Order: sequence, then structure tokens, then C-alpha cells
Amino acid sequence: MIIAIPVANQVLSGHFGHCDEFAFIEVDDQTRKIIKEQREQPPEHQPGVLPTWLIQHRTTVAIVGGMGTRARQMLEQAGVQVIMGAPTLPPARLAEEYLAGRLASGDNACDHGPDHVCAGHGVGHGPGAGHGHGPGHGRKAGG
Repeated sequence: MIIAIPVANQVLSGHFGHCDEFAFIEVDDQTRKIIKEQREQPPEHQPGVLPTWLIQHRTTVAIVGGMGTRARQMLEQAGVQVIMGAPTLPPARLAEEYLAGRLASGDNACDHGPDHVCAGHGVGHGPGAGHGHGPGHGRKAGG
């Protein structure tokens, strides 16, 4: 099993397509223990590119804060289980919670409807930047 998690500042990124890197966590299917974690910088965020990239990495589970409808559909159609609305925790901790059965899909942090392209809400990544909507750590674009 390979669990993919979008990461910004060493914890889960609030949005699938706006992360600094992805953590790929390999899990032994027999023991359900983490074998290794590796980080990779994703390709540029364009519609359909990230789901295809995760599928090429043999991802079986994607743990995200939020993602667009098209990305979710592409992953699910390829057999990838998508867990949305995950808490902002380090990737290994999220994987452990999932493996222990304590992580269930919740609200999509980016639920604007099927035709919305979730981009341009905020400025950059990291502390003091981000989406800039809802409670959290971002600032509004232009603000």
C-alpha cells in the first residue's frame, strides 16, 4: 500500500494542488506497518496532472485536506481511496491514524462545486500565506 499526502511546512497541506511536496508512505500489506516515507516535489499544478502523477506512483490511498471534484473523481476511478477533510498533522501521524482505523473522510476543505477551479484564493504557501478563506492561517489575496 502506498499512501500519498500533500505537505506544506512539514504537515498536511490544506489543498491537494497547492503543496510544497508529497509524502509517499509505503506500508507493508501484511503487517500494516510503515516501511518507508519519501518526499517528492510535485509537477506544476494543472488540471489532471497531479492525479495522474499519483497514479503513476502506485498510490492506493490519498489523504488530503481538500481537493477539486475532478481530481477526486480521477483518483477514485483509478481505484485510489480518497480521505478528505484530514487534520493538519505530519504525514507519518496521518498514515498511522489511517492504519489504526481512526481517520475517516470528512468535509472537503475545498468544496466550491464541480465546475470551480480552486486557485487564486491566497498568496503563496506557509505561515502568513495560503488560501485566505475560512478560519486558518492565510491572508486574502491582495490583502
